[in-house]
Amino acid sequence: MIAQITDQIPWLWFSFGGLLLIAELLGTGGYLLWTGTAAIVVALVTWFLPGMSWEWQGILFATLTLLSAILWRYWLRRHPAKGNDTLNQKDHQLIGIHAKLTADTENGYSRVKLADGSWRVHCNSELPANTEVEVIAVDGITLKVKPINSQ
Repeated sequence: MIAQITDQIPWLWFSFGGLLLIAELLGTGGYLLWTGTAAIVVALVTWFLPGMSWEWQGILFATLTLLSAILWRYWLRRHPAKGNDTLNQKDHQLIGIHAKLTADTENGYSRVKLADGSWRVHCNSELPANTEVEVIAVDGITLKVKPINSQ
């Protein structure tokens, strides 16, 4: 069995790299991506250079893993994520949205319809229904709004 494995070194590296990449798909957050890629590169190198000793294969694998991780980190610093910091805070993603009041405000409170839901809103002034407002803040389950000047 060991003799069969040592005769097929590139397939050992391909299998190892594939397993690492599959494990990365299961959600490790990028930690195994570069290690799996390094294993695939070592597989390709051992395919074209079948006489490479296992020591050199290990050194090549470790070097490629470190180099790719360092280059990835450098690239991430130069290209910061432009994502939204409120990914799991749907209500905070509503800030800046324009909507129309569904009813007159009573004591500063009313409702707006956004997408498939209805939200409670608070405004500092009394406004009639169908007034267009902008969401400026979120307080619990209440959206703070201000009227939009239509001039």
